[in-house]
Amino acid sequence: MVVKNQIKLVKSLQQKKYRNQHGMFVVEGAKSVSEFLGSDYKAEKVYATKENILDLDPSDIELVSHKEMEQMSGLHSPNSVLGVFQISATKPIDFEDWILALDDVRDPGNLGTIIRLCDWYGIKHLVCSEHTVDCYNPKVLQATMGSLTRVNAGYTDLESFLAKAEVPVYGTFMTGVSVYSEKLPKGGILVMGNEANGICKQVEALLTTKISIPQYGNQTTESLNVASATAVFLNEIRRI
Repeated sequence: MVVKNQIKLVKSLQQKKYRNQHGMFVVEGAKSVSEFLGSDYKAEKVYATKENILDLDPSDIELVSHKEMEQMSGLHSPNSVLGVFQISATKPIDFEDWILALDDVRDPGNLGTIIRLCDWYGIKHLVCSEHTVDCYNPKVLQATMGSLTRVNAGYTDLESFLAKAEVPVYGTFMTGVSVYSEKLPKGGILVMGNEANGICKQVEALLTTKISIPQYGNQTTESLNVASATAVFLNEIRRI
């Protein structure tokens, strides 16, 4: 039986301040937990409501009741598997390939989708501004479906990072040069902006080129969702 202190600790990891304090985060669902178990992330504990649900030695899994899983889970309908993992240190960035940078993306669903897109298009490094939503947020992790294990996501002062970069920096705008007509290099940094305000003025001043997605439909449409726009830009990057 799981003791109350364990349940309290796991439940607290739904909040960023406790994830930072303990250096741990929670992953829910058999598929996602399996992805993290097969990665460089170190597992602290794996809980399950029944045996043989994961390809692990039974001694590595702590069986819990459905009620205990509900108490630990951050979901309305808890999964049968929950894993607690250590937060890994950010790896050095390789500037030989494209890097995606996010300027204050706040929505967990958007960040989760963007991480999956990075995984799909082979973008290994994701640089986030300090106010971008936490990649270990449970809603982000649900949306990534395990892709975070293959994407090096880190947080930094984005202005300082871009100011020191020795590669082209492309920023996405409604009024930039069409991405379809721009001759893109083999590598560089692509910056995506905040859902409501786009790229801030301080970051804008550090860009090499502003690019956009041409609008063909109803001109009353304000803009594309940041995750949808990211998919278009990454697709063009990989068509080089």
